[in-house]
Formats: sequence, structure tokens, C-alpha cells
Amino acid sequence: MDRLAAMETFVCVVETGSFSAAARRLNVGQPAISKSIAQLEERLAVRLLTRSTRGLAATEAGTLFFEHARKVIEGANEAEHVVRSAGAGLTGTLRISTTVTFARLHILPHLGGFLDKHPLLDVDVRLEDRSTNLIEDGIDVALRMGNLSDSSLTARKIATCPRCVIGTPAYFKRRGVPASPADLVDHEAVIYTLGGGGTSWLFKKAGAEQSVTVTGRIKVSAAEGVRIAVLSNYSLTLSSEWMFAPELASGDVVKVLQDWTLPGLDLWAIFPTGRMASAKARAFVDFVEQLMKTQASVSNTSAT
Repeated sequence: MDRLAAMETFVCVVETGSFSAAARRLNVGQPAISKSIAQLEERLAVRLLTRSTRGLAATEAGTLFFEHARKVIEGANEAEHVVRSAGAGLTGTLRISTTVTFARLHILPHLGGFLDKHPLLDVDVRLEDRSTNLIEDGIDVALRMGNLSDSSLTARKIATCPRCVIGTPAYFKRRGVPASPADLVDHEAVIYTLGGGGTSWLFKKAGAEQSVTVTGRIKVSAAEGVRIAVLSNYSLTLSSEWMFAPELASGDVVKVLQDWTLPGLDLWAIFPTGRMASAKARAFVDFVEQLMKTQASVSNTSAT
């Protein structure tokens, strides 16, 4: 029995919660998974998994073995990554999860530059505005924005972007330009219902705070919907500058209430919990971090 392969199979079963899910991830038949676990339990002379109507669960011994086996696998994987990086460079497939609008505006146009540096690497980009199970979906790294509600996540902050109230010149010509946050109650706002959105907007100025509850007939769960509503001249919105970077540069949208500040929006790189980040995931995150610094520098230069 290949001990490392058996460990990998067991860890995969525990992480995915079933033999069938582990078989799909490892691209083998379910009987092979069952056989490997049975051989492992026979070798160790202890039951590692219990089966019930709710599915599979690790026994006390299985939990202990899982923690140690996972570290062994991480060490073996990292050893391979180090050697490959030092020799032929990064190889294989890097699986990334990120939001649709952020990827379209800030990642995909520059991805070719990253791939040029790593000619043996392929990239699989999963575009989704909602969070995903990184382990279950085989994701190496996810890019997410806003506050992290799960403190157990393995995360690294990459950048922070200013947020502001944004609308088109045509909208403000029709509805008027708000002179203070309180004026926003008379405006039509498109409400982004995911992280960083909502109807309560907190403004700060010279140490003072002012909270405004806005109203709007359009609520959307994807950033593309916010963009469409704003660019159709129907609504204003509270947004990161990232979301409207091209339009802010061209003047198709403008910022108002600029003498007030709003909480910034953080960009995070999230890695599968309990795993050592792979060399290719770290290289990609370093690339994105530098990319955002460059874009921020260009934006600040243009604004001055």
C-alpha cells in the first residue's frame, strides 16, 4: 500500500465528507476509495471513520490521524513545489475564485502578463460573486472583498480601496447634486446586498460621523447589476472605486460628497483552511498585490 496515497485519500474523504465526493476530486472510482480506507484502517488496526445517516465522520483516532496526515501531505506538496519552482518554474493548473466584475476590470486584462512569467502554468478562473467552499471545489486561492465573517479562514489582505458615492452626470443633472450625506434620503440608490453594501452608509468628516439610511427600488446581489443601474442614469450608489475604475477615469461617472470619507473596501486572498498555500497560489497573490499597487499609483497620479 502506498502510504502517502492512502493518507491523501483519507484526508480527501474527511474534507469532502463522502467517498463519492472524494472519488470525484481524485478522479478515481468510488470502490477504489473504499478499498484504500479499508486497507488503511487494517494497517493501523483502528477505525478511522464512522458512517451514519448523516454521512461520514472521523472517529477520535481518525481526527488525530487526519491532522498529522494533512501536515505530511502539505510538507510533501511544498517540497515538490519548491523543487519545481527552482527548476522548470510553476507548473500545473492554478484554480482561482473571484468576483465577476473585479476579475473583468482588474484581473483578466492583466492575466496574460502573469502567464508569460510562468509558461508551464495554466489558470482556471471561477467567476462568482458569492463565497464558495474552497476545499470542496478544489480552489487554490479566492479573491474576496469586504469584511471576513469567518475568523477561521486563512487569509491575507492584499489592498484597500476608497469607497465613495458615485453616479452619472446625467443622473445628477436630473436629481441634483447632494451637498451633504443627509441629502441622500431624497435620492434613488441602487442597493448592493452583498458584503460592503446595504442601506446604511456611514460618513466621516473632521472626527464627526453621520449615518444615512438610503432607499432604492433596485436591490442586486451582483456588482454587474449595480454598474448597469448606475450607468443607465437611474441611480447613484455607494461603491469602491475599483468597481467603476474605467468610468471614473473617463468621466462617465463622477464622485460626490468628496469632503466626506467612507470606510474603505479590503481585498483579501483566501486560501483553503488548514492547508499550506501552494507556491503557485502565493505567486499569483504577489502578482495581484503588485498589480493593485500599480493601479493605485496611476489613479493617484491622475487625480493630482
